[in-house]
Amino acid sequence: MLQLDMRYLFKGRRRLVILAAIFAASVVVAAFGQSTANSSASDVKVSRAVGTIKQVQADSVTITADSGSEVTARLSPTTRILRVPPGEKDLKNATPIQVKDLQPGDRVLVRGQESVADHSISALAVIVMKHADVSAKQEREKEDWQKRGVGGLVDSVDTATGNITISSSGFGGKKMIVIHAAKDTVARRYATGSVKFDDARPAPLSEIKAGDQLRARGNKNADGSELTAEEIVSGTFRNIAGTITVVDAASNSVTVQDAIRKAPVVIKLSADSQVKKIPPEMAQRIAMRLKGAGGEGGHASGVPATGSPPANSQFPRGAGGMQGERGNGTPDLQRFLSRLPDSKLSDLQKGDAVMIVSTEGKDSGEVTAITMLAGVEPILTASSAKNAAMMLSPWTLGGSNGEAEAAQ
Repeated sequence: MLQLDMRYLFKGRRRLVILAAIFAASVVVAAFGQSTANSSASDVKVSRAVGTIKQVQADSVTITADSGSEVTARLSPTTRILRVPPGEKDLKNATPIQVKDLQPGDRVLVRGQESVADHSISALAVIVMKHADVSAKQEREKEDWQKRGVGGLVDSVDTATGNITISSSGFGGKKMIVIHAAKDTVARRYATGSVKFDDARPAPLSEIKAGDQLRARGNKNADGSELTAEEIVSGTFRNIAGTITVVDAASNSVTVQDAIRKAPVVIKLSADSQVKKIPPEMAQRIAMRLKGAGGEGGHASGVPATGSPPANSQFPRGAGGMQGERGNGTPDLQRFLSRLPDSKLSDLQKGDAVMIVSTEGKDSGEVTAITMLAGVEPILTASSAKNAAMMLSPWTLGGSNGEAEAAQ
């Protein structure tokens, strides 16, 4: 079975990376070689397009390529159209489908001969991941990150042994967790200044340093103090907690008096920034949990110091108690945030208390918000600004990922 050169067959708010992908049954290669031999090198060239279907016609497909341009893939009776489940690395589980089975939103890789005249592609093969399959895969990934994932601040890295120690902060206090990385562990790192999980790139453990934020997914030991990682995502981020002093609609930014660094900071909101506002009654309830947990990482009231909630632990969809909360459970703030409606800059006011995870920042001091949570006055009162802000995660894994969502 021939391996493919395609790396990414689908993306979304959080792209799921498919390494080594899928092309080339021998019949396709043979057809391509024969067709090329009968064409002038000046008229055609080998090309491919990866993107999302925008429109489907009987004899062509319009694709919005990941580069942002539109590409028309011209189909013929000999065009091979194959449906592949997300996560597959070859064509052994591919299923032949027809043009009528294609729909807008499906992710596709098209390979064939590019016409220089009109920038179209005469498709020899179309590899498809159905939108519904991608969504289901993302949902499974999201649930797996929630159930088998841990996250926190990097305390130390031992590249010789592959062990990374992180400090995980939660409602129950602070816990040290050792992440064991092996040769087959997938390790990625956020690009400098980026808020997109899509931009996370493969990176060695040597790039991870103390103070970074890290999220890992894998199998935990009985008490959750160790995790054998299947996947690691890391990045350098900044935690901010304080009060808004300026709301600037013209520049789509706010200025916050950061209680952690004791200085004002300009925070830019981008299209990828997640802005939420927590209901007052829920903020009060979280503050009560923080006070009951003993403040700076101790634990009280029978609440264990743990950074990961049980699988069934979650906040309710409405305002009220924490559904799934038991005497030894710790509710998951990230799950709760994902269920809150999105807020806008116009929802923020001077004097609002906020907690933020942002990019590290530019030389000018301006940072870009990844996650901004407003309505947190009771939370900041119940805990130090630094510890409260650390409860937020930059990951949008399942986010909406990881997302996420990432990272998730």
